[in-house]
Amino acid sequence: MKLTNIFKHFWLIVRHKHKVFIHCCKCGIVWRGIVHDLSKFSPTEFFESVKYFKGYRSPIGVCRREKGVSLAWLHHKGRNKHHIEYWLDPDCPEPPLMPYKYAVECVCDKLAATKIYKGKDYSPEMALDHWTAYGSKVAGNPKTMKFVETVFTDLKELGEKRVFNKKYMKETYARICE
Repeated sequence: MKLTNIFKHFWLIVRHKHKVFIHCCKCGIVWRGIVHDLSKFSPTEFFESVKYFKGYRSPIGVCRREKGVSLAWLHHKGRNKHHIEYWLDPDCPEPPLMPYKYAVECVCDKLAATKIYKGKDYSPEMALDHWTAYGSKVAGNPKTMKFVETVFTDLKELGEKRVFNKKYMKETYARICE
């Protein structure tokens, strides 16, 4: 394990959390922005992520490709309600609807991750592209999935300022999920 990766991964987490916090504040869920992803500092998540750190993609994906499983991901998704996978139960035919504050945190998280990993190459359509390629493959609640897709489609078409705000989120969630 490289010592430099410890600092690089720590800085990546801090930058990601900061972006999520900014987006959550704009959307009116400040507390979710403050407590977002605190489990990433736990030994289970932190040290595996340091080991597989690349800087341009999630270390969880790198670990899963190499080992077939990521203990950090299993730990993370089981403790963070903003992940669609948190709400999945193999014994439940249809997952429950993700509550508003977690659904909004979910889109804030995905947007922030896209911005962090794409860096200066980021453009608004990238969040939708990533969602279409990966996120939409999860068997989440259909309304939750439609909400996330709608937010990212509107982000691409309308821009961040018109989408990442409390009014838009509340109206869109109510229209799709209630």
